[in-house]
Amino acid sequence: MKKLIVALIFMVSSFGLLAQEFTAMTYNIKYANENDGENSWSKRKDFLANQLKFYHPQIFGVQEAVKSQIDFITAELPTYKSLGFGREGGDQGEFSAIFYDTTKFEVLKSDTFWLSETPNQISKGWDADYHRICTYALLKDNESGKKFYFFNTHFDHRGNEARTNSSRLIIQQIKKINVEKYPVLLTGDFNLEPETEQIQYIKSYLKDAKDASAAIKLGPSGTFNGYDFKTPVTRRIDYIFHSEEINIETYAVLSDNEDGKYASDHLPVFVKIILN
Repeated sequence: MKKLIVALIFMVSSFGLLAQEFTAMTYNIKYANENDGENSWSKRKDFLANQLKFYHPQIFGVQEAVKSQIDFITAELPTYKSLGFGREGGDQGEFSAIFYDTTKFEVLKSDTFWLSETPNQISKGWDADYHRICTYALLKDNESGKKFYFFNTHFDHRGNEARTNSSRLIIQQIKKINVEKYPVLLTGDFNLEPETEQIQYIKSYLKDAKDASAAIKLGPSGTFNGYDFKTPVTRRIDYIFHSEEINIETYAVLSDNEDGKYASDHLPVFVKIILN
């Protein structure tokens, strides 16, 4: 009996070393524009911060965040740090920032590249309306020592050529950066619906977290709400993609509201992950 108990303890501890669980999120938080009336950042920021505290994603990517929003979230989440810089360089313009819980992860390296023909320079690509970027990091789990890459991006909302080339560039950059073949997560607002050729191209290399057959799923089919609380959310443009080594345990589009108002014009996508 004693030998059996020892064997079971060994098996459980061994599984912990082989697999690591954590939570992740992607969230377009809508840039701070005080001309948005009732949807201005000052009127929704506390609700958004409480969402993050309640669900506690241990790593998450945001889109459209400007420096003041990055600073606010960092102040609200004292154990978190952010990675990345603005699409106009430095603190200027919108960030595709990565936030991570320092009690859970250590960052080994991080950088940002532009979605353009010259990704290492501040630049606008193809027919895009704006400069677009992708921020990435190599992280190590503090407990298990397991490493993985996290990429976070925001594709252009108008330029279809830019979206096509951005999808190809993202995959090309992942292959170039991830020479160690670590597990990969790719999050973002892609401004593309699931049936588009660009999303299908990404899915030829990475899996869509929503497609995980074994995952418990929750929430509306779409992610873009346009601040319209009365209409069903069906337009899906925000995604979490992952490599083969990652299993999705739960997948949710979070439709929380405060007195009939959303915290952003996008709904966050939240997953529980098992990293093998």
